[in-house]
Amino acid sequence: MGWYGDYLRWLYRGGRPNAFARLQNRWSAWAFGLGVLPHRAAALGVRGRRSGRTVWFPVVLTDHDGGRYVVSMLGEHTNWVRNLRAADGHAVLRHGRRETVRLIEVEPSRRAPVLWRYVQVAPGARPHIPVGREAPPSAFEPIAADYPVFRVEPCRGRRDQ
Repeated sequence: MGWYGDYLRWLYRGGRPNAFARLQNRWSAWAFGLGVLPHRAAALGVRGRRSGRTVWFPVVLTDHDGGRYVVSMLGEHTNWVRNLRAADGHAVLRHGRRETVRLIEVEPSRRAPVLWRYVQVAPGARPHIPVGREAPPSAFEPIAADYPVFRVEPCRGRRDQ
């Protein structure tokens, strides 16, 4: 992946975004939320487990077998995953329009095909996932437990955050 992969890894050295990555993520979440950039990109809003404020960040929506999914490219210990679990999966997606959703965590034994698809459609995530895009879906099974995957379900009857 060369210099671009090195740059993407530098943004998240140690599994956390540096100051420039945080700035870039804010801008990307804003732009993706407006719906002006790629159709797979969206802004995900999750209520902070400590602050109670909705925190927005950019995500790539991954399609697989008729479902939509969100993947944590940095793995298990990201703040948005912790916040989402504390919020019982309740979140908001924005891509031109606002959609209240519930993100249901996928069991590790069922994640490999979604992770494979994610690597196909999310070039920015490739340097963070140790299986190449040319690998078959079965190659993602050994790492599946390390990368949370959430199925996007519409949430009716809950007010937007």
